[in-house]
Amino acid sequence: MNNKIVCVGRNYVEHVKELNNEIPAEPVYFMKPLSSVSDEILLPGYSPMHYEGEICFLMGDVLKVGFGFDFTLREIQSKLKQKGLPWERAKAFKGAAVFSEFVEFNDINTLGLEVYKNGELVQKADVGLMMYKPEFLFEDIERIFGLNSGDIVMTGTPKGVGVVNGGDEFEGRILEGEKVLVGKKWKVK
Repeated sequence: MNNKIVCVGRNYVEHVKELNNEIPAEPVYFMKPLSSVSDEILLPGYSPMHYEGEICFLMGDVLKVGFGFDFTLREIQSKLKQKGLPWERAKAFKGAAVFSEFVEFNDINTLGLEVYKNGELVQKADVGLMMYKPEFLFEDIERIFGLNSGDIVMTGTPKGVGVVNGGDEFEGRILEGEKVLVGKKWKVK
C-alpha cells in the first residue's frame, strides 16, 4: 500500500481564479492519509462535496501515472481558510480520494486529463497548463518531505470543479497526447 499522498494545491491559474484565490509564489502542499482513500465515491452526509480531477503519479522504480479525484468539502475549506487554519477537515476525510489504476507512460510532457460528469466533459487540461511541472514537484517534495516508493503525488486540479450529487456518474481519464492511457468510471453512492 502507499506510504503517503502528497497533494498540490493551486497549480492551475484558471482554477486559482475560479475560487478567487491568490496565485502562490511557491507550490502549496497538503497531505491525505491512507484512510482517505476509497474504491467508490461516497458522499460524507454532513457537508457538500466538490470533485477535483487530477493527474497523479505513483512513485517507484518505474514512475506510473493514474487519474485521481481529490474530493473537497468546499464550505468547510472556505471557513478554515478564512481563519488561517489547516485544511484537513475539508481534504483528508474518509473517502476524500479515489484513483484509477496506475500505468506506465512515455512522455510526461504530453500527459493530460479529462473528467466527465453524467456524460458531459467538465474538466480538461494537460501538464502544459500547470504552473509547477511534475519534475519540479518531485524534486521539491523530495527535498521537503522525502518521496518513497509507493507514494502518490496528486498534481492539482484545473478549472471546472463542481458539486458531487448522489447518483452522479463520473469518468476520469489520463491521456498521453490524444491517446487514452487509463480511465475509470464511478457512480456516486
